[in-house]
Amino acid sequence: MNGISSDRLFSISNNEQFGQLALEVFKFQAVHCQIYSDFVKNLGINPEEIHSVSEIPFLPIEFFKTHTILSNLEQIECTFSSSGTTGSVQSNHHVTNLSIYRNSYLKAFESFYGNIEEYVILALLPSYQEREGSSLIFMVDDLIQQSGHPKSGYFLYDHQKLAETLFEFKSTRTRTLLIGVTYALLDFAESHYLEFPELIVMETGGMKGKRKEMIREELHEILCNGFGVPSIHSEYGMTELLSQAYSKGGGIFHCPPWMQVLVRDTNDPLELLKYEQTGGINIIDLANLNSCSFIATQDLGKLLPDGTFEILGRFDNSDIRGCNLLVQ
Repeated sequence: MNGISSDRLFSISNNEQFGQLALEVFKFQAVHCQIYSDFVKNLGINPEEIHSVSEIPFLPIEFFKTHTILSNLEQIECTFSSSGTTGSVQSNHHVTNLSIYRNSYLKAFESFYGNIEEYVILALLPSYQEREGSSLIFMVDDLIQQSGHPKSGYFLYDHQKLAETLFEFKSTRTRTLLIGVTYALLDFAESHYLEFPELIVMETGGMKGKRKEMIREELHEILCNGFGVPSIHSEYGMTELLSQAYSKGGGIFHCPPWMQVLVRDTNDPLELLKYEQTGGINIIDLANLNSCSFIATQDLGKLLPDGTFEILGRFDNSDIRGCNLLVQ
């Protein structure tokens, strides 16, 4: 894309490189992504007059429900769709280069957790497995394959088999990562007890209408007690992104080098807030080279001085969906 290669994207190592590439991507997408171009023009913004990341406008995420967001004319390889709630309109993210998505989640996993081949990957993702178009399932399928372990895989509703598998890996001291949708992990934790402190339990959020929403502290306490682990990891991603942030505990999320979070004023969406102030989450995902890299989400959170962030809930009347959208 306009001289921006995936090699350059995934070799970002500091804020200066990120900022330079973000401006290049912005100026390209402000011309070649029709919906984003119209949005920028309607704000009265001249892309050539944007000289810092803080000046870049963010496209409201709702546009993914109503428009095709693309910045090139290449063939669409895959369309990811949001789960949504009954009767809601799905978001669609058209992807013209799946290799960028694969590079993004594989390099992010390696950065946060090390070599995927050293893990067995177990998944408890019934709501996602039972529908088409989940970007999370696409990622987990590949992580399971990349792990190479014969017992990596999905468990759907077979909690007894999952319990037996976890007890086996505890006894053999196998590095194990269990990724699950929140309500399914709760169901398991309330019916089984496991003292497996080395286990990585990663919740990917969402009750999917199966249970009442809970504050993060209460949820994580139940899961910690049920699995016998010191902390609960979390994955923060969504259909409209090709990158994920991860938390290794306490709800504090870290971005990979090609992704950053900013926080906007809830009353003035073009105004950015300082650290520790609660506002709307804006995401720069440079892996979205072929759609739009600058997205104003419907999540509420705050940015911390070291670049990490917290998710504190959602705007009123926005869909309860996606990964790790807990009500705080």
